[in-house]
Amino acid sequence: MSKKQLISIIVPVFNEAENIRPLYDRVKSVVSELKDFYDFEFVITDNHSTDGSFETLKKICKTDARLRVFRFSKNFGYQRSILTGYAKAKGDAIIQLDCDLQDPPEMISEFLAFFEKGYDVVYGIRRSRQEGRIINYLRSVFYRLIDRLAEDQLPHHAGDFRLVSKRVVDELKQTDDFQPYIRGMIAAIGFSQTGIPYDRGKRERGKSKFSFSQLLSLALDGILYHSVVPLRIASLTALVMAVITFIGITIYFVSNLLYGQDWPAGFATTTILILFSITLNALFLGIIGEYLGRIYQQVKKRPVSIVESSLNDVP
Repeated sequence: MSKKQLISIIVPVFNEAENIRPLYDRVKSVVSELKDFYDFEFVITDNHSTDGSFETLKKICKTDARLRVFRFSKNFGYQRSILTGYAKAKGDAIIQLDCDLQDPPEMISEFLAFFEKGYDVVYGIRRSRQEGRIINYLRSVFYRLIDRLAEDQLPHHAGDFRLVSKRVVDELKQTDDFQPYIRGMIAAIGFSQTGIPYDRGKRERGKSKFSFSQLLSLALDGILYHSVVPLRIASLTALVMAVITFIGITIYFVSNLLYGQDWPAGFATTTILILFSITLNALFLGIIGEYLGRIYQQVKKRPVSIVESSLNDVP
């Protein structure tokens, strides 16, 4: 008999004490039906939870050696937590789940079916989601915007609920990015990818750890990670403004010198133009600053995350 493939299920955790046990029980039930075909491990990255999540994980680790837990020394953020989970996983395929159970673990078998067909990336496409209209509209705007700006094609309405093969993870491990945007990194790697539509459920316990500002920050990371178009827009706008200014100066001198026009002092017009110029400068300096800030963070070569303690981490 050929050796069964190992499937890693990674779960990022931050203050999810209410959800850990229900998630574990549900995933355990799903993988028990697949135990004749695969071996499984559970890789949990705890972003320095303060609500007893780590204590709950300790209890489960004592009863299930498949559970491997890595607690960070502080909260390093959701994306870096995911990247660390991929780095720690040992499986031939890795499936990521969120702890809130909005993404159904029952789809694990569907992901594996496509993996067996040769796909290296299988991601869930959110056919519907129980969120407000404004958030859903803004998400649609983001996808349209990033389609126009990005050099890589990102799947629409696909989050971090996915399966990736070991060779995709091997490529991820070689990236050195202090502010990773995982779904974009995976899309840029290539290989054979496909999506499975599903209906995303609602969070039944606890509160979402993503505020509106954090969602905006994630969207900005996605745009800046995939595109230098904002910088080009800044350059083109500066060029257009320079041409308009040159034309205006030319008209003023021609009218004044050849036709003797006596232009009245236009305080309001001058003020508006000055304020408009200052606003443009501030806007585009801000865009340049976002890129420079990311370069600054990158050149410091700080670690993606620091593991404070681990459970069941047997080499």
